[in-house]
Amino acid sequence: MFNIPTLLTWARIGLIPVFVVCFYLPVSWSNEATAIIFVLAAFTDWLDGYLARALKQSSKFGAFLDPVADKLIVAVALVLLVQANPSPWVAVAAAIIVGREIAVSSLREWMAEIGDRTSVAVSTLGKVKTAVQMVAILMLLYQEPFKEFLVYEAGLVLLYVAAGLTIWSMVIYLRAAWPTFNK
Repeated sequence: MFNIPTLLTWARIGLIPVFVVCFYLPVSWSNEATAIIFVLAAFTDWLDGYLARALKQSSKFGAFLDPVADKLIVAVALVLLVQANPSPWVAVAAAIIVGREIAVSSLREWMAEIGDRTSVAVSTLGKVKTAVQMVAILMLLYQEPFKEFLVYEAGLVLLYVAAGLTIWSMVIYLRAAWPTFNK
């Protein structure tokens, strides 16, 4: 239960309050600090998975906790971004992403209970969706233009790409589970 990968996952969860505080700090560098914390959390997500495999320290608890930590930081980041920019452009995409995470997590839990979790295992599309979503959130957190590149606006476009991929991947998961619904 307490191996290196799981401790990294706990550290990612522990970063969430620090992330929120940095987001609200009334200093000129809060965007950069928040973005760095988000990148650190994303890195620990990759690192804990890598170490779990490399050190053969995979555990059922770690397999449960890792996606919970991911969903927590993403949901918190999206809530903060909607609060900071209360427009339908951000809110709709955030609602789609958070709603899908809840629906797919519930679907996976239900499928596991009936012994058919493999039909809703994480897909390549889900991994692409996650990568686009993380880059979009990072850009929206950072906000500052980079030379001529409009970081926030590009992040908003990527957030909608992520929302589209989110819907697409949810449809795939639901189609995979559909035969089980009628049993």
